[in-house]
Amino acid sequence: MTQTLFRLFRLSLLTLAACGLCASVAQAETGKLLLTGGVSSIDGAAGGGLTPWAVIGSNATEGQVGGTAALTRVSTQDYGLTVASAALGWHDRVELSLARQDFGASPAYQLNGIAPFGVAPDAHIKLDIIGLKVRVAGEAVLDSDRWMPQIAVGLEHKRVRPGSIGSVLDFLGSKREGTDLYVSATKLLLGQGLLLNATLRSTKANQNGLLGFGSGTPGKNGRSLQPEFSAACLLSSQFAVGAEYRFKPNKLEALGAAAGLGPALREDDWKDIFVAWAPTKHFSLTLAYVDLGRIVPGITASRRQTGGYLSAQVTF
Repeated sequence: MTQTLFRLFRLSLLTLAACGLCASVAQAETGKLLLTGGVSSIDGAAGGGLTPWAVIGSNATEGQVGGTAALTRVSTQDYGLTVASAALGWHDRVELSLARQDFGASPAYQLNGIAPFGVAPDAHIKLDIIGLKVRVAGEAVLDSDRWMPQIAVGLEHKRVRPGSIGSVLDFLGSKREGTDLYVSATKLLLGQGLLLNATLRSTKANQNGLLGFGSGTPGKNGRSLQPEFSAACLLSSQFAVGAEYRFKPNKLEALGAAAGLGPALREDDWKDIFVAWAPTKHFSLTLAYVDLGRIVPGITASRRQTGGYLSAQVTF
């Protein structure tokens, strides 16, 4: 059923995007200030690279429909992540997003030495994400000279396709689907050239859902609240620099310890430092240094997964 819903949503998004493109051609001189709509996060929602903001993606303002499409690549010492995403903004009020992640997890092949999991040497995990965000209060630009932030609520429904790592998820007691709920508050201080964001996420996801959702006993199977923070400095109308910090739930470590694996399944917080460049209102590039902590440190000699992040986004 979820796969059918995903296909129907994708078709609806493409149809609405085509309508939005026609609208944007007719309203070419309207739209948001550069970079105030954020960039595409790895989960598809508008915001920073790692976390959603309360802003609605695209150039569309009140009475307009717009959209974004982005391609993102993250590379660390042991892993690689490729993300294709698209989002639709309706009247600067509602955002629908879609993302597909492809995670290169070849180090997981070493798990076959612990048990006959059958993990392939070139193992990949794919994660499909459908997102919905609604602005419920405030307007980032119009309220930039007041204390009121822009506030939005959202959800991200995720379905993981683990491939040959499926038996590992079964061992962990992790589900294949889950839904993150979040609320974000974004404050834009135009006079100071500063954007601040705070997000509170309710989640059961392990490694953002790439290792499923929840855990078998004695791991943590319930939801947990995780804060996420972003700050960006607008150096000019085309450049912004900033940083993000995303707390993670670490639900699997206790299960791994009980199985005699010590901290082999520990999950660490994520963070980045980024620069975004928007030479025009229809295109932007984001480059970042990311620190994703230890991802399944039992198979990577506890190396911290640091590296580069590059994302290209088209906006209308």
